[in-house]
Amino acid sequence: MTAINEYSIMEAAALMAAGKLTAVALAEHCLARVAAREKDVEAWAYIDRDHVMAQAMACDRESRRSPLHGIPVGVKDIIDTAGMPTEYGSPIYAGYRPRSDAACVAILKNAGAIIMGKTVTAEFAMRQPGKTRNPHNAAHTPGGSSSGSAAAVADFMVPLALGTQTGGSIIRPAAFCGTFGFKPTFNIINRAGVKPAAESLDTVGFFARSLPDVTIALSVMTGNEIAELSPFERNKPRLAFCRTPQWQHADHWTVQALEDAVTALAQAGAHIRELQLPPQFDAMLEAQGATSDYESVRALAYERRTYQQQLSTTLARKLEEAERCTLSQYLRARHIVGECRNLLPSLFSEFDALLVPSAKGEAPKDLKTTGDAIFNRIWTALHVPAVTLPVFTGPNGLPMGLQLIAHLGCDYKLLQCAEWVSDAIKRR
Repeated sequence: MTAINEYSIMEAAALMAAGKLTAVALAEHCLARVAAREKDVEAWAYIDRDHVMAQAMACDRESRRSPLHGIPVGVKDIIDTAGMPTEYGSPIYAGYRPRSDAACVAILKNAGAIIMGKTVTAEFAMRQPGKTRNPHNAAHTPGGSSSGSAAAVADFMVPLALGTQTGGSIIRPAAFCGTFGFKPTFNIINRAGVKPAAESLDTVGFFARSLPDVTIALSVMTGNEIAELSPFERNKPRLAFCRTPQWQHADHWTVQALEDAVTALAQAGAHIRELQLPPQFDAMLEAQGATSDYESVRALAYERRTYQQQLSTTLARKLEEAERCTLSQYLRARHIVGECRNLLPSLFSEFDALLVPSAKGEAPKDLKTTGDAIFNRIWTALHVPAVTLPVFTGPNGLPMGLQLIAHLGCDYKLLQCAEWVSDAIKRR
């Protein structure tokens, strides 16, 4: 029998609507899971049981506002949340409480969601890891920078959590922790109240334990009724297996898993063939890096000037390196990204989605790193939607993901395609 804290959003929402589950009961079971596991996972930067229960009781007194009504949600600690500390993973902001909610948090509250607490982030959502451990093996990284959000969802502490991605901070930890991770099209979820890392890259997204749950969250955040979505075309999806210019960095297990997946999807009826990206994409990784460097060093100008000694050595060195990126290099990088973005319509004219790695392999056995975002960064720079599916297992028994990429604005189509792909691989 499924434990209450393990219910999906869909299951919990249906039971609440039928009067068979209360928000109080769901919150109590999620809090019990946190109490049992937090000492091992360390997913939370802040959580207040009394405040959670007060929200749950208020939900039970109200009419249902949305499918997220009464659903506990974790919020990455670079996202401003009124009434709770928001510390950005840095001692500089210890105890800081913003006066207002970030737009994404306000939308969740308006929808009746319960803000469970603040999940651990890497320092300013950059390189220095937080305290979180991989819930499948505490010696391994959970990924980052949205480490706490991925771990909390994977460990059944909450069914949904917000994250952000500037390079690979949603897709990679989701793959490492074995959840679904979704990075939507850039800026379809408002970023007001999110501490910037690199403004032209930062994207708010989700962690959940099912694709329907991701779709529910996206529909609430974008105001798009789920009933308006048409089912995936009766014709099987058109998929491109794209090794990307970074393919040599994938480990043996990732290569084998993706090649096996291609075979399974073809046998299930998908129209699938290999795609080589145009040569302009060879410069995309460097362009994303230059964009991130130029913007991030300026985003943290105040902290560097005023609190240099309270920055981690890792971040201080990263910002020193980033400062070397000149305006001309930044503009050149933006030009390269723009050129590649202009190629997307022709690239996706024959395909519904590209199939690519989520990460180099399973989560490294190293808590001093969050892993390498090499298979995520170019897609983040291109602003396209991306989703990772927890459909593989690595040599150490840890989760591994498969990433799907779609054209700009095709977020719902991507999720529909992802559900078909996930089902086909699981059946195999």
